[in-house]
Amino acid sequence: MALTSRLLSRSRQLYSGHIILQREHVVPVRFFAKEAAPPVLKGDEMLKNIFFEVKKKFETAIGVLRKEKVTIDPDDPAAVAQYANVMKTVREKADLFSESQRIQYTIQTRTKDIPDARTYLLTLKEIRIKRGLNDELGAEAMMMDALEKVEKELKKPLMRSDKKGMALLLAEFDKVNKKLGIRKEDLPKYEEELELKISKAQLEELKKDALEAMETQKKREEFKDDEMVDVKSLDIRNFL
Repeated sequence: MALTSRLLSRSRQLYSGHIILQREHVVPVRFFAKEAAPPVLKGDEMLKNIFFEVKKKFETAIGVLRKEKVTIDPDDPAAVAQYANVMKTVREKADLFSESQRIQYTIQTRTKDIPDARTYLLTLKEIRIKRGLNDELGAEAMMMDALEKVEKELKKPLMRSDKKGMALLLAEFDKVNKKLGIRKEDLPKYEEELELKISKAQLEELKKDALEAMETQKKREEFKDDEMVDVKSLDIRNFL
């Protein structure tokens, strides 16, 4: 049951958006612009809506997982890809969100009231660190250098409401992306790579949970003579 719960928890991603921090570091203009917040519901109406929405999404996710085979083998690229596809199907049918979408939601909510570009970039760095994403390319430092260049030219701090100044900064970001070999048209590929890494990590956790559960069961007297099965042979659909 614990193993099944761990799998199902992967589908409970009630967030929105579509940006990746790990590799692309492209900051579209709309993320610097302040966006209007959605209308706020109050009291019982809000709680009722949340309950029914979560219930509907969960039941839809369960329906998908009952039909799709998941092979717990994080060392097999085919199994990882299959698991990623299953979770993608869960997200699409249950109207859930990917890791990159969760990141954008965090960015939007954390930065919507930030007036200046410098604090915005520092907040992006903080979000990246908290989510355990590595800046392997050193893009953040290059982006901050670009901001320094623009602010030096403007002779003042760059505000997000300054359209001319933001245009200069985004032009500098384009240079950074070009230097790093990052193209906007490749963003879907970067997102897919991120989802595969996440899927591999989740399968590793599922494998660990399954082995721990079998080890615990083997300690019981009635199972002490039973051999542990290969986790790859487990069919989670039998436990749903």
